[in-house]
Amino acid sequence: MITVERLNTRAEGVGGGVSVARALPGEVVEGTPEGGRIAQPKILTPAPERVAAPCRHYKACGGCALQHASDAFVETWKTDVVRQAMAAQGIDAPIRGIHTSPPRSRRRAVLGGRRLKSGALVGFHARASDSVTAIPDCLLLDPALIAAIPALEALVAEGGSRKGEMRLAVTLFEQGIEVSVTEGKPLDKALSLSLPQIAGQFGLARLAWNGEVLLQEEPPVLRMGRARVSPPPGAFLQATPQGEAALLNCVTEAVGDAKQVVDLFAGAGTFTLPLAERAEIHAVEGYAPMLAAMDRGWRNAQGLKRVTSEARDLFRRP
Repeated sequence: MITVERLNTRAEGVGGGVSVARALPGEVVEGTPEGGRIAQPKILTPAPERVAAPCRHYKACGGCALQHASDAFVETWKTDVVRQAMAAQGIDAPIRGIHTSPPRSRRRAVLGGRRLKSGALVGFHARASDSVTAIPDCLLLDPALIAAIPALEALVAEGGSRKGEMRLAVTLFEQGIEVSVTEGKPLDKALSLSLPQIAGQFGLARLAWNGEVLLQEEPPVLRMGRARVSPPPGAFLQATPQGEAALLNCVTEAVGDAKQVVDLFAGAGTFTLPLAERAEIHAVEGYAPMLAAMDRGWRNAQGLKRVTSEARDLFRRP
């Protein structure tokens, strides 16, 4: 028997020198460790904070880590992770709490896809595993992304290999859904014809295959302040509109009345373009296509102050 002492940064219990999957502090568990981890513990004494996971996929899926804990516990744990990380750097700052996005609000996700003997399987990975779990009733994803799973399965069945796994970055835009595929089969003449047909059949807004755009009737866009931006395929965006809005409010408050602002890791302009309504911005980002998308959005918008940009690897040249 092991008593769980704390959670690590992966939200797994720690006690007796091993990590324990989906356990909470104070719980008494038993199980057989493999590689320093108990993957299927038996909970002998549950913690008061333990709750029934709301999602029916939770037992098999690794997309979520703490559905077995109460909302109050999760808020406290997340806040402590931030506090401890800052304390390790000698930083003492007040923490106001967290913003939690509502269910079914995630507009972007990276899913795994495997071609089967008959059809295909698309979903999230199981916890600490390379196996893929189907997620037809996922409580995270926007319903529009769930509705696109048949399209993803058709793409995997057509362009996937039985020996490997495809990665499908799906993003919800104003015009519909973008799918950016990596690890798919190399494009040949047959796939160059069949894949766009599948994407068109399912009404996808854009399909990119290993970096090459195969279908796009018009560039998919997102609104960033007064600007409308079309990021490159598979580009990083904040996962939920609600989370993005909360972050933007915090950044706007922190910037205050500053007349000149530098936005590091600017991406496609999530903060740059709204802040340009009040200040001149110098945006720095390592991926040049993101800056190009931001620049187009800025030039086509009305009433924004000057925005300059710099493609720079901030890890190598901070």
